[in-house]
Amino acid sequence: MENRFEKFTNLVLKTGKIIQRIKNIEMEEYGLKAVHVMCIYQLSKSLEGLTNKELVKLTYEDKAAISRALDLLKEKEIISSEPKKYNGIITLTEYGNKIADYICEKSDEALEKSGVGVSDQERIALYATLTKIEDNIEEYYNDLLKK
Repeated sequence: MENRFEKFTNLVLKTGKIIQRIKNIEMEEYGLKAVHVMCIYQLSKSLEGLTNKELVKLTYEDKAAISRALDLLKEKEIISSEPKKYNGIITLTEYGNKIADYICEKSDEALEKSGVGVSDQERIALYATLTKIEDNIEEYYNDLLKK
């Protein structure tokens, strides 16, 4: 009998860990880590900039991790604004935009490599299925919180 819990959990966790390791390797030359990747990526998608609170929500990281990440990004002149101001708008500098371009290029490469042998139809079905699973597990979690 297939152990669905073990298989699903291991696949999701292993994939996540590998992605974290890839982010860390790709960011070594900039002195950054995986948490910085998603901050830079999300900031690059927002023309008006984002607040600390918005970055927490978009990156699924905790407030402390984002605060530390923003401190380093500010120190390295990758972002502008005051990350200590929780409602202050944070934007990428010119240097930050160059790193964002690099991140997008590398993420495209990684997605291309990871999708070898997967048809567009299979990919679409996978994302739809994962989205439904995420919605269901979040609903289950929220129900637990209500107890």
